[in-house]
Amino acid sequence: MEIINTCPVCSSDTFETYLICTDHTVSKKEFTIVKCKSCGFKYTNPRPSEIELGGYYKSDEYISHSDIQKGLVNRLYHFVRKYTLIKKLQLVARLTAAVMDNNSKNILDIGCGTGAFLDVCNKAGFNCLGIEPDPDARKIALNKYGVKVMGEEELMNLPNETFDLITLWHVLEHVPRLNERIEKIKVLLKPMGRVIVAVPNCSSYDAKYYKHFWAAYDVPRHLYHFTPEDISRLFVKNGMKVEQCLPMRFDSFYVSMLSEKYKTGKSNFIKAIWIGFKSNFLAIRSGGKQFSSQIYVISKS
Repeated sequence: MEIINTCPVCSSDTFETYLICTDHTVSKKEFTIVKCKSCGFKYTNPRPSEIELGGYYKSDEYISHSDIQKGLVNRLYHFVRKYTLIKKLQLVARLTAAVMDNNSKNILDIGCGTGAFLDVCNKAGFNCLGIEPDPDARKIALNKYGVKVMGEEELMNLPNETFDLITLWHVLEHVPRLNERIEKIKVLLKPMGRVIVAVPNCSSYDAKYYKHFWAAYDVPRHLYHFTPEDISRLFVKNGMKVEQCLPMRFDSFYVSMLSEKYKTGKSNFIKAIWIGFKSNFLAIRSGGKQFSSQIYVISKS
């Protein structure tokens, strides 16, 4: 285990305990989430070392790496994913239309998992490269989709200003060296390029309702627990800016189903649907920036 002595967002060295959450997926151990006393950013602390972290992903329950479809929640995840992949591709096409020509359609998907997003982008004519630290997920990506995926260690060897679009779909919360990763993303991006970051939002209604049972805390795999304000401050700190904030409307339902299971031991499908609906409704009423998970479109300053 390692202790984080300074806040990744504001570098303050003072923090307090915010929540104690259980790893329901792998170890069943408890982990502490702390809150920075200066800026309010929340992060898992202490946390497993980088060497230890890999072991916390070794479970059939970790769906983005295993691609398993066993059980109601996992089947629903795969059903919804087909729709969300189409919406992601539409977003990619819109963002890249103004800055890309026929000879320049380079996308880097960091933390590509089993490669489903890369596959739809490849079929749409983009030149895609994936980065994925888990060898089992890379194997599935190759065997199932035939997409090009490299290990995480290859990220540092990629040439600067290569990519028109860099995507991190529910990945930034997993990255141990947060600021170093953002700096690398910035130099890999072409001057007019864009970054898409999707992360859970711990200021959403479903997060507040479920508290330490909220599935999107997902300790210790989720090292950081972002709000929209945290994302903005973090990227400004690294010479970038948030241009758009977009909702991921289905996440509140999926997260609520898992949270109900963690809280009660049962799926409680109807209750989870109600909490997910209420979370989305309140997010819309609050101006559209408090959904359970959100997409941020980011550019160089």
